[in-house]
Amino acid sequence: MGEQYKNAVITGAARGIGLAIARKLAGQGLNVIISDVLIDEAQKVAGELSGLGIKAIAVKADVSRREEAENLVKATIENLGSIDYLINNAGITRDNLLVRMSEEEWDLVLDINLKGTFLCSHFASREMMKNRFGRIVNIASVSGILGTAGQANYAASKAGVIALTKSLARELGKRNITVNAIAPGFILTEMTEKLPDKVKEEYIATIPLARAGTPADIADAVGFLISPAASYITGTVLNVSGGLLI
Repeated sequence: MGEQYKNAVITGAARGIGLAIARKLAGQGLNVIISDVLIDEAQKVAGELSGLGIKAIAVKADVSRREEAENLVKATIENLGSIDYLINNAGITRDNLLVRMSEEEWDLVLDINLKGTFLCSHFASREMMKNRFGRIVNIASVSGILGTAGQANYAASKAGVIALTKSLARELGKRNITVNAIAPGFILTEMTEKLPDKVKEEYIATIPLARAGTPADIADAVGFLISPAASYITGTVLNVSGGLLI
């Protein structure tokens, strides 16, 4: 990383993929804002990462709420001085078949997964434009490309994230801000661990690499996309799915 660009915000960073990303970036010497609604867990992560000799600060934020997304960026500037990297990872599922899905289940998933990505990018990009530097990575999903039965809300939200990524890349490129997305496949997290073993086995059987991914696989991809090695990459969707989309 460039020495002058040291500050990263990771949303949904208390657990799972977000936690792995926070650990990866802190290990690369970046200061990290650990954002999550689970503030107690976020504070534990911040304490862990502070031991690496970087600044790690927990900030409670529901990214679907405009004022909380704005306060997240303000807290970053106040504590670290700038926001150089934004990883929009916060997301949820509320799975159901379309005919059974409630409007509340639809709205909640779209609000957090898509609106939250918009709001955080909206406020962060203003600061990045002033500095003429920024790297935004949005965590999408192969579901946003393929669609998934029983996940119409989730798939629609992630397809929206992909389209948002491409649009922002066109808008922000002239200010030296890249915007990319990662589309994870079947990743072992607290969320997927709850699935029955038979379901997991059937899913893995469709993956050419014949294994589930790990949060570290996604974190490694994030580390690449925010690095100088990826400075000429923007508007791209990087599939980290073990070949699921071949």
